[in-house]
Amino acid sequence: METTPIPDNHTTQNPFTLTASSSSSPPIPPSPSRYEAQKRRDWNTFTQYLKNHRPPLPLPRCSGANVLEFLRYLDQFGKTKFHNTSCPFFGHPNPPSPCPCPLRQAWGSLDALIGRLRAAFEENSGRPESNPFGARAVRLYLREVREMQSKARGISYDKKKRRKQPPPPPQQQKLP
Repeated sequence: METTPIPDNHTTQNPFTLTASSSSSPPIPPSPSRYEAQKRRDWNTFTQYLKNHRPPLPLPRCSGANVLEFLRYLDQFGKTKFHNTSCPFFGHPNPPSPCPCPLRQAWGSLDALIGRLRAAFEENSGRPESNPFGARAVRLYLREVREMQSKARGISYDKKKRRKQPPPPPQQQKLP
């Protein structure tokens, strides 16, 4: 394999490590991870919800009850069908025909959302002890949603148990 010599007037530079001397424009910060970008979008959505609240609610006055209102508000945008107890398909993960049961946010989505908002609250100068996303009422609501949805769909949310590694086979001793 032949290599092509690089002319003396050409300098090679890693495009990911910009320095002030390598460019006349200011360095471009790296793009945020998917998690960080989602966390920022979630935070912006929540703060917009507080601004649109009647009366508008400042963040320091936000409580676990306001977080629960927000989660219930988000249910209208859900994409997962959960059967009501009166539905003939209650408890069936794959119903054979359509039904009028509402679409709701899935528990896993709500749980992840609360985790991101909890972190975002503390990053935006909120004190951990006053974090409304960690309120007992929010934890109880999430547990209730998980249990209700698991019954409605006939799917259990039991924690997965780790498999124990089998012990290595005993080594045989070599005889002389």
